[in-house]
Amino acid sequence: MPLKPENERADLLADQFINHLRVERGLADNTIQAYSRDLTRFFEFLYQRHVSPPEATRDHIIQYIGSLKGSLSSKSIARNLSALKMFFRFLISDGKIKESPARLLETMKLPRRLPEILTRDEVDRLLSQPDPEKNMGQRDRAMLELLYATGLRVSELVGLRLNNLNLEAGYVRTLGKGSKERIVPMGGKALEALKSYISEGRAGLLKGRNSAYLFLNSRGGGISRQGFWKIIKKYGIVAGIKKRITPHRLRHSFASHLLEGGADLRSVQVMLGHADISTTQIYTHVSRERLKQIHEKYHPRP
Repeated sequence: MPLKPENERADLLADQFINHLRVERGLADNTIQAYSRDLTRFFEFLYQRHVSPPEATRDHIIQYIGSLKGSLSSKSIARNLSALKMFFRFLISDGKIKESPARLLETMKLPRRLPEILTRDEVDRLLSQPDPEKNMGQRDRAMLELLYATGLRVSELVGLRLNNLNLEAGYVRTLGKGSKERIVPMGGKALEALKSYISEGRAGLLKGRNSAYLFLNSRGGGISRQGFWKIIKKYGIVAGIKKRITPHRLRHSFASHLLEGGADLRSVQVMLGHADISTTQIYTHVSRERLKQIHEKYHPRP
């Protein structure tokens, strides 16, 4: 966390807090990096006012949050406030302050937008684009099929290793947010695509080299998140899908289509790796909204 040399004490506090998030709270790397950036921004704000973090008051936090408006989205501002609340709770637990200046500040409640999903026809068109005659095509087909079959996050997908798969039983084992392990079943289409890729395409990409990663780039190393984003975007364009195609939209589609098909909410929550079922409930709203659209389109008296 790059801070000015004069602020070495703040630098040490930040390092201790980040270590706390990683070791004791078990937060995901992406969340830790975001909180680290938020804290750096807040420390710079305090430094300009000659205030150390343990000396920060409620007014300082209110002024800081106010300074973010116009430059950051509401979602980012809400995350900044959450990071500060967690940081000051950490200072209390570490005996550096007695009371949190952020204690009485309410976390911003953001309106929950319904996730946009692909129709089943759009999913079929997207998944049919990779060329199964080529090594890259076999890899891409296996990645897309597995993503739609399991609803994995993109970071979970690209981080898979060969030993995360049980092809005989038909499931994948992954580590989600907070390093929580979960086991997700996969369907026959994904299983078939994976078997073809592992026996043919993956061996072709390795060219005699070794790698523990399941999905490989052209150099035989693990494929990156950014690399897969480009892949799925390319196939969306080729398939003629007008919607913006992202890995997370395919995850949304997985959950919504399961619920539309009659799956229970609790099972979908487990497969998605949501800690709180209220996070999964958003997909029931998507299903209801789709039913409403179908009713309006096909009922003789809408």
